[in-house]
Amino acid sequence: MSQRKVPITRLNKFFSGEDFGLDISMGQEWLHGDMNFSFVLYRVDKQRTKKDDVYGEVVSEGIQYHPPVELKGYLQIEAPENKFMGNSRIDQVEPGNLKVGIYQDYLDQMGVDIEFGDYIGYYEKEDKVRYYSVVDDGRITSDNRHTYGGYKPFYRSITASPVTNDEFNGI
Repeated sequence: MSQRKVPITRLNKFFSGEDFGLDISMGQEWLHGDMNFSFVLYRVDKQRTKKDDVYGEVVSEGIQYHPPVELKGYLQIEAPENKFMGNSRIDQVEPGNLKVGIYQDYLDQMGVDIEFGDYIGYYEKEDKVRYYSVVDDGRITSDNRHTYGGYKPFYRSITASPVTNDEFNGI
C-alpha cells in the first residue's frame, strides 16, 4: 500500500518549498561552517547486541556498536547541578546534560539516525572527551518550535545525560 503524498501549499503565497530549502541550506551553512560544533555518535547495534534469553537484558560486554560517526550540530552543555544523595546530607555535583540541535536533512544525508540509548562523545578539550547517553531522541518534531512557521519539521532537539567511564568510555 503506497502512502498518498499531498503537497503542502498552506503557505505558498509567502513561503514555498524553494524558500524552505534555501533557508535550511543557509542555516546549515552557518551551523556547519561558522559555528563548527562537532561530536561523535556511537550508535548501538540493536540487532547484534547480545541479550539474556530469559529477561531480554543485555549481557555483560554484550553491547555491539555501529562504526562511530562524526556529526555537526548545535551543542549546549547545561550548568551542573548540586544534588543531595537520597535523604542524606551528602551532596554531589552532577554534570549538566548535553543538548544537541541537528538538522533532520543532515542526518538523512549522512545516513544515520540518533536513537534513545545511543552515546555521544564531545571533546571538551583536545585530550578530554565526555560521554553522554541519549535520553530524548527528539523524534516528535510536529510542534511549532521544530517546524519552520508551521510549514514542515526541519530539525531535532536531542537531550543526552552524562555517563561515567564505567558505563561507556568510547569504542
